[in-house]
Amino acid sequence: MEDAVPEQRNEFNDKRPQFGNRVLSDNDNIFQHNAWDNVKWDEAQQNLAQQKVNENSTIILSEEKIEEYESKADKFWDKFYGIHENKFFKDRHWLFTEFPELAPATVKQNVEQPLRFVSENPNNDEQKSHIKIVDIPSNGGSKILEIGCGVGNTIFPILLYNTDPNLFIYCCDFSIKAIDILKQNPAYDTSRCKAFVLDATKENWETPFKLESLDIVVLIFVLSAVHPNRMKHVIQQVHKYLKPGGLVLFRDYGRYDLAQLRFKKGSCIAENFYARGDGTRVYFFTQEEVRTLFTICGFTEEQNLVDRRLQVNRGKQLKMYRVWIQGKYKK
Repeated sequence: MEDAVPEQRNEFNDKRPQFGNRVLSDNDNIFQHNAWDNVKWDEAQQNLAQQKVNENSTIILSEEKIEEYESKADKFWDKFYGIHENKFFKDRHWLFTEFPELAPATVKQNVEQPLRFVSENPNNDEQKSHIKIVDIPSNGGSKILEIGCGVGNTIFPILLYNTDPNLFIYCCDFSIKAIDILKQNPAYDTSRCKAFVLDATKENWETPFKLESLDIVVLIFVLSAVHPNRMKHVIQQVHKYLKPGGLVLFRDYGRYDLAQLRFKKGSCIAENFYARGDGTRVYFFTQEEVRTLFTICGFTEEQNLVDRRLQVNRGKQLKMYRVWIQGKYKK
């Protein structure tokens, strides 16, 4: 298992702009701000996190429960979206900072633009975020697929900011409820986007596009919901549908993320794979696991990094550590 203390860095990591500009130094007051970026972990914190994972993994769910979570996965996600609809989902205001490939140069570099869509506010109040579009040359039109699109919190910002007239976005989810909610959004434009239901773990895919026809495939917090035994198959399928030179943009939960450490005994399905209380499932990756999954399927690694963020509750003086893995892989 990957050592979470030293950062695994390579030439691609060194070129990466920071996820944010707020870096914690020895002289800073932790509770001065709500969040700090690129936080370093020491050995004691690493050991404590591993201890918590060992504790919440001591009891493995029964074979009957594991089979239920697998066979009814779509039903659990339908129920999830039926409860939350579009009221729960976080603005992905970081999308174009981390993945500028999704928005070729439609505005001048470093010009801030307002972005409005559903916030994570429990009252569903509309909030304004600002993003910076990076000047990326257009390739004359592109086809993008997002797998596990949910209710559209990735595709709608892309449709808003990517004004390439030849852009077309495909988006799929295996929750019928999620796709229904997405299609009801006023921003859903059938001339530029097509949403459809797809279980990406199935042996064969029925898609509205051909093999080797996609420029970009987006996998954001979706592969973690797939049983580890089927992850390789999903990536192999992605490889088939990408054009030569096509790119996968990946972001997902990292090992020792707060969400993993909060699981109680009796939630573990397999090593680092858990069932939430609502029946949905989640896996927590290391950098090396992500690297292996993609490279054995024929991809070339362009980026692989750990994004560690410290979020704080200033009122309660609580510290919460988030860990995400981000990667870019080319066919």
